[in-house]
Amino acid sequence: MENKRILVSNGNPMEKVVGFSRAVRVGPFIAVGGTAPVDADGNTVGVGDVNAQTRQCFEIIKAALEDAGSSLSDVVRTRVILTNIDDWKEAIEARKEYCRDVRPVDTIMAIDRFVNPDWLVEIEVDAYVQG
Repeated sequence: MENKRILVSNGNPMEKVVGFSRAVRVGPFIAVGGTAPVDADGNTVGVGDVNAQTRQCFEIIKAALEDAGSSLSDVVRTRVILTNIDDWKEAIEARKEYCRDVRPVDTIMAIDRFVNPDWLVEIEVDAYVQG
């Protein structure tokens, strides 16, 4: 694949307004931006449940990677961003369901809050597709 820029959308109307993509692929590299625990209608999934929210984030990421011609097996880095660092074990239990075999590097961090106060977690990943 040539090194053209491929933008992956998941239909969020804010993508065009703000100027972002769910994921961007350039050659073998794919970056998936901060992924919130929302459904197709933009509603928060798993309010109050960091495990359910983490799983929803990974389902969205999985779809974005597939749209970019990749899969979770190509993930080389994950970033788990929480509003409460004490939730890290619960979030990582959900992360393991998606990353156990590929074992990417990981960063876990906490912030004060997200745009939506119901969100307990956002996930970012980077992937590299072997030629």
